Amino acid sequence: MSDKRTYGDSCGIARALDRVGERWALLVVRELTLGPKRFTDLRDGLPGIGPDVLAQRLRDLDAAGVIRRRKLPPPAPARVYELTEWGAELEPVLIALGRWGSRTGLPDPPPALSPDALALALETTYAPAITPAAACYQIILGEHAFTVTVGAFGIGLTRGEATDPAFVLRTDTNTLAALLWHGLSVEAAAAADAIALEGDPAGLVQFLDYFPGPVPVAV
Repeated sequence: MSDKRTYGDSCGIARALDRVGERWALLVVRELTLGPKRFTDLRDGLPGIGPDVLAQRLRDLDAAGVIRRRKLPPPAPARVYELTEWGAELEPVLIALGRWGSRTGLPDPPPALSPDALALALETTYAPAITPAAACYQIILGEHAFTVTVGAFGIGLTRGEATDPAFVLRTDTNTLAALLWHGLSVEAAAAADAIALEGDPAGLVQFLDYFPGPVPVAV
């Protein structure tokens, strides 16, 4: 790292920020937490970043050993970016940071979350009143499918289709966020054709209760 990009401090926090403290860097990591993505996929998940800045952050994170570039084999050859094993260790840091930051006020109006950001927000806000029975669910946000599993182990998130899910929910990020944290009822969402549900609506209501909204911090 150049002198311009280092705190020159021996503290582990400072050394971590030397590598992931630049603007957008941790959000790039967020977008790669659930699996590799192409450059264009990263642009879609981070609409506020310009292509030159994104390219620079990817170079920085690659040089820091946080991500790597890989070429996918045929029949869909493409270059993707993915977290290294060391970079993947940032996931609990991101979850803790997201849990801390979710107690601050939202922008007005709040921008839409990317599908990956909303998926990770499930992990951030997961706090069921009692430990639920083991189950898995399929959530499809546009073209993005996520499998959510819950149980005594906590919560697990993966990108991709679930096997024998308790329900399949198709919607968009704004609607799911409204269902989770902004008071939209399942009945109202269904009446507005904002969701398509395969499964028991009561199961969806129970699932939504696993994710109570954060308590705002008094500033």
